[in-house]
Amino acid sequence: MALSFMKNFWQKLKKPILALAPMAGVTDSAFRQICKKYGADVVYSEMISVDGLHYNSKKTFELLKFSKKEKPIVIQLFGKKPELFSQAARIIGKNGADGIDINFGCPVPKIFKSGGGISLMRDLDLCHKIIKATCAVVKIPISIKIRSSIGKVTALDLVKKIKGLPVNAIMIHGRSYEQGFRGNVDLEAIKSVKRAFKGIVLGNGGIYSPGQAKLMLVKTGVDGIGLAQGVLGKPWLFKQVKDYLAKGKFVEFNLNQIKKTALEHAALSYKLKGQKGIWEMRKHLAWYFKGFEGANVLRQKLIKVDSLKEIKNILKDI
Repeated sequence: MALSFMKNFWQKLKKPILALAPMAGVTDSAFRQICKKYGADVVYSEMISVDGLHYNSKKTFELLKFSKKEKPIVIQLFGKKPELFSQAARIIGKNGADGIDINFGCPVPKIFKSGGGISLMRDLDLCHKIIKATCAVVKIPISIKIRSSIGKVTALDLVKKIKGLPVNAIMIHGRSYEQGFRGNVDLEAIKSVKRAFKGIVLGNGGIYSPGQAKLMLVKTGVDGIGLAQGVLGKPWLFKQVKDYLAKGKFVEFNLNQIKKTALEHAALSYKLKGQKGIWEMRKHLAWYFKGFEGANVLRQKLIKVDSLKEIKNILKDI
């Protein structure tokens, strides 16, 4: 299993590492490329089902595609059967991805009820078996995504359980399963994982501004952060965080810059997915123009667009 340390890109990244955290239905190739342009050091794919790969689902295999512009890229897997993780890891090990991430943190009901995501943290032995099965068949680094706790089981319990396995990085969301995506982020829980784990630790959860990013880094001592909901409609947050950490200040994007970014994103989405890409852009467009004067009327138009030309005409009139 020591093979997992042979190609460890994590150790080559400059700290603090800024990662685009995995988000189902959001972190596709187009969005990953936009985030890389604005300073993401590493990007994660959407969650990919090991069962889907096992049953040769065309839709699932589509999620494995990425551009060289996105590298380093980590493919995130979810499921509950160790043997299927092993099979999926073999597939990913051949497709040029830089790493594999195992999801032990997703609280979404559909994933939870299927026995995947954070529900796995209730069975630490199974977590160990899944990681061991994945590490045993690939040379690329393995990472895991976890939450601060579920019930009485804590992130620290999981970290102690997997001690000795060649896990290279952990991204920990500082909220419990019970909190979902609301409430205070437990910085002490993140800090405890950083103290206990020898590899790379990324803090995640509740980061919507450069100030919040710096606070997590200072309070927890992590090696970097995973940005998620904070970059929805705001992929330039990566650049703002880097500017703030380096210079103590950052520049807000103006309307013209936002329009330009939204159009670039839409054009790339259309190029990669055609009509489907335009439909999937609707939610992104609503995020890009949230909070502006007359935003509600604008967003009602944007969530109904069917073509790139229509998007251009709507944005031109703003």
